[in-house]
Amino acid sequence: MGRPDPEEGHLPAPVKPPDGGWGWIVLLGCFVITGFSYAFPKAVSVYFKELMKDFHVGYSDTAWISSIMLAMLYGTGPVCSIMVNQFGCRPVMLIGGLLASSGMILASFTTNIIELYLTAGVLTGLGMALNFQPSLIMLGTYFDKRRPLANGLAAAGSPVFLSSLSPLGQVLLEKFGWRGGFLIMGGLLLNCCTCGAVMRPLDTGMKRKTEKTQDKYEAKEMLPIGGKSEEGISTTDGTKKAKKAKKQPRKGKKLLDFSIFSNRGFIIYTISKFILVLGLFVPPILLVNYAKDTGVPDTEAAFLLSIIGFIDIFARPACGMVAGLKWVRPHVAYLFSFSMLFNGLTDICSARASNYTGLVIFCVFFGISYGMVGALQFEVLMAIVGSQKFSSAIGLVLLIEAFAVLIGPPSAGRLVDALKNYEVIFYLAGSEVVLSALFLAMATYCCLNRGKKKEGSPEKNPPAGGGSDTEEAESDVQEAEEHSSDNHQPAHSTDNTVVAASEEANHVAEEQGREGGGCPAGDGEVLARDGCNADQTVERDSF
Repeated sequence: MGRPDPEEGHLPAPVKPPDGGWGWIVLLGCFVITGFSYAFPKAVSVYFKELMKDFHVGYSDTAWISSIMLAMLYGTGPVCSIMVNQFGCRPVMLIGGLLASSGMILASFTTNIIELYLTAGVLTGLGMALNFQPSLIMLGTYFDKRRPLANGLAAAGSPVFLSSLSPLGQVLLEKFGWRGGFLIMGGLLLNCCTCGAVMRPLDTGMKRKTEKTQDKYEAKEMLPIGGKSEEGISTTDGTKKAKKAKKQPRKGKKLLDFSIFSNRGFIIYTISKFILVLGLFVPPILLVNYAKDTGVPDTEAAFLLSIIGFIDIFARPACGMVAGLKWVRPHVAYLFSFSMLFNGLTDICSARASNYTGLVIFCVFFGISYGMVGALQFEVLMAIVGSQKFSSAIGLVLLIEAFAVLIGPPSAGRLVDALKNYEVIFYLAGSEVVLSALFLAMATYCCLNRGKKKEGSPEKNPPAGGGSDTEEAESDVQEAEEHSSDNHQPAHSTDNTVVAASEEANHVAEEQGREGGGCPAGDGEVLARDGCNADQTVERDSF
């Protein structure tokens, strides 16, 4: 996955995503990884009250644990991209699972808050980062047409684990204390290694062998007359060798592709996500302590996160299914903007909630909107940059978001310590999320869609969504082959044997078209030199 082809000296051609098969096992592994990565930093907040008593620190100090976890999850994005491009997804994920587990185990033996920052924060956060990003890359490799649904199902891991880990953490805290709870949580994180083991890369070698055999068989079928058959095969092989010789200068793959910053849609998405992350994670992190300060019992306060998680479970797959509809997918960026606007308005309207009933209502609407955001955020990024550049794009996006994660929750914690008022925090967080929604929608419409209309032609990477990567790749390959055929036409005309073979092939194709109602369309087909239209095509490598 992501490594250079040792045989040819250049990158192998991308394999068509199977949209199923072993991909469902990969989806299950991504479901578990996403659950741990997003739910774990929030579930750890259950232990904050005990940590404040044992280490004699304020809430803002303990909030740094979750912030450091999220900052490592986001900030190490470029490092993860480089490691994945160099070594592949599976080895990186196995190492990440071991680091995440060892971080929580070591945290159970700490004696001060700084040691907690280094173990539970840095080490566990780094381990989860090395699992999270490769799992998304593998998901994009195995799914294309069903990618919105796959992203929605994988994103549902976050609420499922949040609704499970939060009550589990409360039970472990009551029975074993925070040290015993951390130790058991570390054991649970070893499941990330199992998920990494199932991330099997798609095999490109088998595809090349199959294509080579198929090309020779098709050449024999189309040129059945004695020596012309062998001439056609040799011509096919010679054409492929010429193409390989042209690709020889392209050695290896960039460990981190910065060319994506030339994509205006990527810039708009990155700025919007930075503003979004400033306020998105603040309400769920502060919710449990806010409920406890208003007089809600500890068990019921922890149950509020379970409510968010339960609603979120159904919101993410449902939103993924909606985003996959043909008339919605080209405009998925606007659906993402709507989900952010919904989330921000929920924070603002629920800022005055002062009893348990009001908090429950807030959790219901927050779960719906939060689930929509979670299901769409990476689908929009994949639609903007494509699957080939996604490994670099997600690493750079997560790095930029890391700064917002380090600013948002800790600043909110300090404001709580200073003002003793949660209402202002909810207003501030909601306003930031609303601002990000408005910026994404307006920038997408004004800077991108209007630009397309003025130019009179669509851009190569439509930021508001788009069709599948496979269809775009096939179109690019077909255009490149047509251009190559035009450039080499004089050379072909000088070889009488090849011209005769081409005319023989065209004659056979025309006969097949009359009998079968037209030439079959396929991935490896282009227009013939002598005027064969869309209904009369021949294999491009047979002449």
